[in-house]
Amino acid sequence: MVAIVVTAVIVAVVGGGWYYLSRQDEKASFELAQAVRTLDTQLRPAGTPAQPDFPTFTSAKERSDAARKQFQAIVDKYPHTRTADMARYFLGVTAASAGDNAAAENSFKAVASTGNKELASVAKLALAALYGNTNRTKEAVALYQDLINHPTNSVSKATAQLQLAELYQSSNQPLDAKRLYEEIKKENAGPEAVQIATQKLAELK
Repeated sequence: MVAIVVTAVIVAVVGGGWYYLSRQDEKASFELAQAVRTLDTQLRPAGTPAQPDFPTFTSAKERSDAARKQFQAIVDKYPHTRTADMARYFLGVTAASAGDNAAAENSFKAVASTGNKELASVAKLALAALYGNTNRTKEAVALYQDLINHPTNSVSKATAQLQLAELYQSSNQPLDAKRLYEEIKKENAGPEAVQIATQKLAELK
């Protein structure tokens, strides 16, 4: 009898917790959509007066800062939701665009360690690009190799290969870049990827 009661309590708690998180995620999703719209808001020329019914910004930095506050608010208010992980990813994007590489790295790492493998792979791709742009080539290569070995629907093997090949090119390692482009063609990794690889191989000759 005790076991039955305990089981019933656990089911009630889990069910209530699931419902609560589901409702929280709905609210967070709505606010995330608003934040993304802020990030896509058009810029108005300097000196042009703002219109109350049509929010605009005078610079990309002003727009990015506004969106960043909204994404942070989502993380603070709904920290245990799936939407919060997406907000963390966008925090990394806005931080990187603002030149705050340390904050961007922390955000991308947080998302990369989540249980959502699709979102995690996107965060790893962004983190690898950040490392590549900040002369941390060894760390970038390791992440790209991990994505190549563990592709997802969000980040295909060919996508990671192309990004790594680009890194090799910019790092003055043309032979490694050529090897990857040839692999993409050999594996027939989709018409778009093959076309890009073919063009890049022509550039390397």
